[in-house]
Amino acid sequence: MAGGGFVAGGGSAHDYGGGITFSVVVTCLMAASCGLIFGYDSGVTGGVTQMESFLSKFFPEVLRGMKSARRDAYCKYDNQWLTAFSSSLFIAGTLSSLVASRVTRAVGRQAIMLFGGVMFLTGSVINAAAVNIAMLIIGRMLLGFGLGFTLQAAPVYLSETAPARWRGAFTSAYNAFVVVGILSATITNYFTNRIPGWGWRVSVGLAVVPGAIIVAGSLFIPDTPSSLVLRGHHDRARAALQRIRGADANVDAEFKDIVRAVDEARQNEAGAFRRLFSKRYRHCLAVGLGIPVFYEFTGMIVISIFSPVLFRTVGFNSQKAILGSVINSMTNLASTLLSTSVMDRTGRRLLFIVGGLGMMLCEVAISWIMADHLGKHQGLTMPRSYATGVLVLICLCTFSFGLSWAPLRWVVPSEIYPVEIRSAGQALSISVALCLSFVELQVFIALLCAMKYGVFLFYAGWLVTMTIFVAAFLPETKGVPIEAMRFVWARHWYWRRFVDDADRHDGRIVEEGTN
Repeated sequence: MAGGGFVAGGGSAHDYGGGITFSVVVTCLMAASCGLIFGYDSGVTGGVTQMESFLSKFFPEVLRGMKSARRDAYCKYDNQWLTAFSSSLFIAGTLSSLVASRVTRAVGRQAIMLFGGVMFLTGSVINAAAVNIAMLIIGRMLLGFGLGFTLQAAPVYLSETAPARWRGAFTSAYNAFVVVGILSATITNYFTNRIPGWGWRVSVGLAVVPGAIIVAGSLFIPDTPSSLVLRGHHDRARAALQRIRGADANVDAEFKDIVRAVDEARQNEAGAFRRLFSKRYRHCLAVGLGIPVFYEFTGMIVISIFSPVLFRTVGFNSQKAILGSVINSMTNLASTLLSTSVMDRTGRRLLFIVGGLGMMLCEVAISWIMADHLGKHQGLTMPRSYATGVLVLICLCTFSFGLSWAPLRWVVPSEIYPVEIRSAGQALSISVALCLSFVELQVFIALLCAMKYGVFLFYAGWLVTMTIFVAAFLPETKGVPIEAMRFVWARHWYWRRFVDDADRHDGRIVEEGTN
């Protein structure tokens, strides 16, 4: 099974020859399992924030408002402390991802994932034992620190380790684990919601399980060859590359390209963040920031986290709202697995476009139903048939999301940056995304209260914009080794004007060969 059809070096096409080996599968799956902590936290938070046992202990005013006959149907959960519980994790993740980009160069990606797992584990224990809002927020921030470290390291680890031809599938495994984490959390919430008084503690406390998996997994995987070469461990890097590519694989060409790319990175070692904003890397920066920014404005991060709240808003009781989230999570998992199996065949661009259009149509339909049937005639809910229609549309929207933006949001930014700015670029992409998630989660309930059904039209408008952006400005990257990614930019109708002439003509990057 070929490892790719592009090459850096020598002026002629060459196939690295890296196939799918047992070692690369195990290594990548253990790294991808870092997605469990992001997914579990996202899934558990939305369920817990509508549990009456949790609200009665920490936010009794929200519970009183829910039972008020005069309460606006869209404003049941409008409480800034409640949203701060959800969003505080993301501001902590923003700060830690920026720190992680600098620390990674010194200690490697594997150590960063290990440290992130430990931080998440600690935060889980504090949240489960919380007796006041301050403890909740402190625990959430520790979870955020752990999340920021793993988000910065894991996707890049996967893109540097996976064979080029199957890099999309391996890197999207991170998102598959995110979805598994969400599904696990919603199922947990479904059962713990029946436990009066302390069921929420079980939900948040079980976050120690994915945290422990990350810690254990990080102890048994090697660092990436690129990271080892960057820190001067050439022998260990070659051994690691040989192990993941297979004992019979000839890794000479790939290893030489890794060493060459790292040598170039060392020549420009100082000021990675400053160089990231220079004209030479403007194309990487535009796409590397555009993807995570647009991702946040799909509206799916708030639908994912607040889906039980949305289902309560349209009329489901607590238990049925969580069951709706379970169904939605299962839909997400099915679409993610489908995307993983096809993205290295269809390419990234097609999935982005199809998924974006699908989400846009669903969100317009959700807005129309809520405008016509929620909160009418002094009612706090909508007729059951229409509430079920909202559930179906949210699941269809989630399917489109899981097929496209959910996995590709991790795949594309992790593969487009050259090695000399890869850590800085990934850190900037993650920190911007987490910062926007913080703002979005902090204001979403207030937006729902103020804009009502119009909030979904707001997201639908953004989906039109981002689909146009992808169609016009995103080059296709499937099957291209990350060491040869400059060639993709050099032949793009717009970004080629920013590619350095030395990269275009020095013989390091050549035309696509035969797979």
